[in-house]
Amino acid sequence: MRVIVIGGGAAGFFGAIACAEAAPQAHVTLLEAAPEPLGKVRISGGGRCNVTHHCFDPALLVQHYPRGGKALRGAFTRFQPRDTVAWYQRRGVRLKTEADGRMFPTTDDSATIVDCLMAETRRVGVTVRPKSAVTSVERTASGFVITLRSREQLRCDRLLLASGSSPQGHRIAIALGHTIVPPVPSLFTFNIPDRALRQLAGVAVDPVAVKLVVSGAKPLPQTGPLLITHWGLSGPAVLKLSAWGARLLHEARYRGELQVNWLPAMTREQVRAALLGAKAAVPKRAIANHCPLEVPKRLWRYWIAQAGLDEAVTWANLPKKALNRLVEAICRGTFAIEGKGVFKDEFVTCGGVKLAEVDFKTLASRRCPGLFLAGEVLDIDGVTGGFNFQSAWTTGWLAGQAIAQSS
Repeated sequence: MRVIVIGGGAAGFFGAIACAEAAPQAHVTLLEAAPEPLGKVRISGGGRCNVTHHCFDPALLVQHYPRGGKALRGAFTRFQPRDTVAWYQRRGVRLKTEADGRMFPTTDDSATIVDCLMAETRRVGVTVRPKSAVTSVERTASGFVITLRSREQLRCDRLLLASGSSPQGHRIAIALGHTIVPPVPSLFTFNIPDRALRQLAGVAVDPVAVKLVVSGAKPLPQTGPLLITHWGLSGPAVLKLSAWGARLLHEARYRGELQVNWLPAMTREQVRAALLGAKAAVPKRAIANHCPLEVPKRLWRYWIAQAGLDEAVTWANLPKKALNRLVEAICRGTFAIEGKGVFKDEFVTCGGVKLAEVDFKTLASRRCPGLFLAGEVLDIDGVTGGFNFQSAWTTGWLAGQAIAQSS
């Protein structure tokens, strides 16, 4: 049996390896358009590779996928993060868990994962062909004919499409009978046109409670760390919110409102009590020089400015209405979103092959016999934290196993 895998990313490699390992008689070839495969693996996690997430309960795991969670529920009972950890451990790669649940190789180097995957392809006999861009795929009575940019033609019995979110991969899927849910960006930061806020670049607060408000839609809440940047707001809370609101924000042309509760562990009444406590304890001190809350001093001064207060006013001379405005700035800061940024070098989209057209027990196409699909070519995306890689490992492994069994 001849098998061709289109796409040299996480899903493509896992699928190719799984197939070749389960069916040693199969001839498996992996085609990658770029000069080097595994590009996203190399840059993930700031070059450390966020392999997966320490969530071993499939029912909880699927809650981290704005799109595709329902389809992945059964798939995760067959291959989930615990299996990913074991797969790498059997090959000499140990993973560690950080405080937020993200899992990285103990070397803190993505090359560890890349080298492992490359070594496995050699061990099981997968032929890896970089610089092999596919221009077209044709279904024939006996299988598929793949035409490369070089005009070389390859034939195979089974085809695994793991081309990520590339437009060419979508065109191939369409040519083979599939429907594409239009892709839009997911996992991005928010541009906030507030010069004073941007001057706080580098200030981080953990946790905050944020709420995305877009006209005509139900507000979306999220909680987690927030990072102020020189263009606006980032951090896990914003990235997760961008994932859940990806289509909503796209339709609104990335315009909306972000409400921030900077101290969600405290009620509004508790915040007010802390400020009144300062008013009683240090009445003669300037409000800018005494912050009764455990927050960065620069952020405290920003709140004072947001409330329209003079930093030199003393606590004793702080009027009730001014104190109320300060409470509002802390518990319900409001920011206009005007555009999106990017998340480091990682780019995730929502959209792709319509999930109803794929059998998630095998990742086989319901539209084209002999075709299997895995990874980001599918309309699946997770929030930040290793979830996108996990869906790639899972769908790639299941597809590879199914292809091997279909021979």
